[in-house]
Amino acid sequence: METTVTREAALSLLKKYNQEHFHIQHALTVEAVMRWFANELGYGGDADFWATVGLLHDVDFEKFPEQHCAKAPELLAEIGADEAMVHAICCHGYGLVSDIAPEHEMEKVLFASDELTGLIGAAALMRPSKSVQDMELKSLKKKYKDKKFAAGCSREVIAKGAEMLGWTLDELMERTLDAMRACEAEIAAQLAANA
Repeated sequence: METTVTREAALSLLKKYNQEHFHIQHALTVEAVMRWFANELGYGGDADFWATVGLLHDVDFEKFPEQHCAKAPELLAEIGADEAMVHAICCHGYGLVSDIAPEHEMEKVLFASDELTGLIGAAALMRPSKSVQDMELKSLKKKYKDKKFAAGCSREVIAKGAEMLGWTLDELMERTLDAMRACEAEIAAQLAANA
């Protein structure tokens, strides 16, 4: 899975339709997490594709929330995104706002980790360190079980994503935590540079 879309073009499109700090940070986080998973799962050659899909997965969400995943193909056409990229981006909303099911392992990883990165990010903000570096699986599981905490992060989607991948929930959480630890400093630097 190669992409003809450059990171510069992808980032430019993201920022054209997303201005809120939270949405930019989430996109950069999912981009880095997807790159980490590509390398971790043996898809290093496709890491740019995985990362670009992660960066653009919510391209339409801020400006067109009622058309999330439906408006994305039109926006992605602006940068010449191919069918595989459009499919991968649109299927992350499967069962909620899209009837396009994740098929490839990459799509299942995006489906599973998207909501989870939001939950982990919210949990990190509650910590004295404001970081995932010292977060343990046990504390994340507590936050996951508290349905009032980060209520917008669907536990059902996270659990379904782990199931799609054939992983335990603990495995998905631990791996996503590892991915976010690995990229936290890089994302903070990118956000600071663009502030």
